[in-house]
Amino acid sequence: MNYFTNEKSYNTVNEFYRHKFNTKVFKIALNGGFTCPNRDGTLSNKGCIFCSEKGSGDFAGNPEESLETQFNNIKSMMQNKWSTGKFIAYFQANTNTYAPLDKIKPLFETALSLDKDVVGLSIATRPDCLSEDILDYLEDISKRTYLSVELGLQSMHEKSLKFINRGHDVNCFIDGVKELRKRNINVIVHIINGLPFETKKEMLETVELLNTLDIQGIKIHMLFIQENTELAYYYLNNPFKLFSLEEYVDIVVDQIELLNENIIIHRLTGDAPRKELIEPKWSLKKFVVTNEIDKLMRLRNSHQAMRGKKYE
Repeated sequence: MNYFTNEKSYNTVNEFYRHKFNTKVFKIALNGGFTCPNRDGTLSNKGCIFCSEKGSGDFAGNPEESLETQFNNIKSMMQNKWSTGKFIAYFQANTNTYAPLDKIKPLFETALSLDKDVVGLSIATRPDCLSEDILDYLEDISKRTYLSVELGLQSMHEKSLKFINRGHDVNCFIDGVKELRKRNINVIVHIINGLPFETKKEMLETVELLNTLDIQGIKIHMLFIQENTELAYYYLNNPFKLFSLEEYVDIVVDQIELLNENIIIHRLTGDAPRKELIEPKWSLKKFVVTNEIDKLMRLRNSHQAMRGKKYE
């Protein structure tokens, strides 16, 4: 089945959660104090060039606080807007399987027991940080609750992965997806539009690759320049063209029209903390971005998967 609405002709994560859990579901971003092999010297000392000092967990909780405190603080903010709903505990910052199992297990088990309304767990990690014992543990969790593992691909093109200092290749990502799916674990993939030197065709090819894999969700981000990142230093010394709002909306709609009909769209735009964003400033207006995407889809009379598996 699809999870379209009257306003959105693509699979929205809100509708997917409402169908699965019969209520609104919120993801609460937690910081488990993990690090990353791409930042601690195992792979490099710099990390991915777009990654912030908080390991892409800028909106997650404070790692100096307990998981319970982090959870309750964010839950209170959510309930100021919505009085009812369920929760997914989301380990967002850094690489959340980059640790021995005896460190990982207590954190994940604690998260699942934080509140009677926690209905699932989401774990952001890298495909090169999925050891056999961790995969087996994740399989066990998936049998007890709703589990999704979020993997960063960003691009299927090796030149782009090298430029952003990703630290693994496309085959490593594909293997990670396959190992998770062997265990029936839901996979959500992150991609970035607007990487330097990538063409529109190449960005669409990344979606074509994902259409060949058994993934359950996607998060589409635009490239933004955030203070105190390697990308910011590069951009200030080697300015390159960034997407305009109109250009970004156009490529995202093309990708939606190409995307497999069974994949749930979890995100259509990214954001950086307002005070740390260098460019593009239009990315701060998330609702404007998503509204423009919906507007263009209505104008085209288009919907998810209308182009099939290949872009023409």
